[in-house]
Amino acid sequence: MPRKQITYSSHPNHRARMVHAQGERQFRTYDTSHIRPRKSKAPLVVACVLAAVLVAALAFVAINATKGCSADTEAIGAEQAVASDAKAVVPEGASAADVAAALVAAGVVPNADDFLARAKALEMDGMFQAGTYHFAAGMTLDDVIKAVASGDLGTTALTIPEGFKLADIAAAVEKATEGRVSAADFSSAASDAQAYAADFAFLASAPKGVSLEGFLFPKTYDLGSDATADSIIRMMLTQFGTETASLDWSYAESRGLSIYDAVTLASIVEKESTGDEKIRSQVAEVFYNRLSSRNTETNGYLQSDATTAYEVGHDPSAAEVQADTPYSTYSNPGLPPTPICSPSIDCLQAVCAPSSDYGDYYYFIFWTNDANQVEYAFSKTYEEHQKAIDEHL
Repeated sequence: MPRKQITYSSHPNHRARMVHAQGERQFRTYDTSHIRPRKSKAPLVVACVLAAVLVAALAFVAINATKGCSADTEAIGAEQAVASDAKAVVPEGASAADVAAALVAAGVVPNADDFLARAKALEMDGMFQAGTYHFAAGMTLDDVIKAVASGDLGTTALTIPEGFKLADIAAAVEKATEGRVSAADFSSAASDAQAYAADFAFLASAPKGVSLEGFLFPKTYDLGSDATADSIIRMMLTQFGTETASLDWSYAESRGLSIYDAVTLASIVEKESTGDEKIRSQVAEVFYNRLSSRNTETNGYLQSDATTAYEVGHDPSAAEVQADTPYSTYSNPGLPPTPICSPSIDCLQAVCAPSSDYGDYYYFIFWTNDANQVEYAFSKTYEEHQKAIDEHL
């Protein structure tokens, strides 16, 4: 027979129904977790293990991939990049891609992507510096990257002091280039000023058969591995033009001197004066006064020991300065045949604008005082000059 539905009352009233409903709500909210069957944790553990294995596998792949890339870029970095001596310009503000493009265009590196990848691997892709770089044949990609990142222009410094003569400059070039440009080759290339006159207007007044003595401007130059005697000479002549561009040669010309003559006089001032601007301008005017054939003190004779020193290669004796030789300005009036050294810009300026209040001075002497400083005494007459010599020398 069917199971009888049991209620709180056979004839439940409103109160009974309310109590019954309240009991059902309490039952539904009662904590029964302690009597429920427990779920297994195995699926969660398995999931965690699988996740860990997956992470480890991905890490292994990533590490090996990185190692593979590193090995690849290292191999590329060790390969020769520069096939022959080359030069490239890295402009200011250039990006890494711009640098790579410039190096490829100049034939320094064969592939821009390899360059950028290796630079990134070396963490140098953000360090590139502007400049004109010289790269020697045989340099590797790493060598190129490190050079551009460090600002190493790949050049050798050639320092030409003020007062160097051509023979000194040639020797300095041979030393700086480690013999790649010999002194003999440099001297030969600089032996004919007229060979460069077409490209450098200031050489137009140079006589035929003279060298570039006096026009190889004293300065420190950066020489690339591809430097030649001709390229070095042109660099020095270009510097001469740059340094003298603002000089006014009109005073020298008013005294009958060409630019070549003015450089010759400036080279003598270089050897006969100190670095003091005032002294140099005074010495320059004294020599202008001596060059005048109308003066009754030296009668147009320059009377400089320095010109004979250039000829004989040492401090000359009294007999040597008086000897009848081309560079003796005691036996020959006027200027010597050529400049005797490369003068500084200060001496060139002194010749262009000598001291205006030394127009009647014809003599000077100099000596080293007790404080190891060079002092000068200027005289108007030979008698005053001898007196100064007796007093100070």
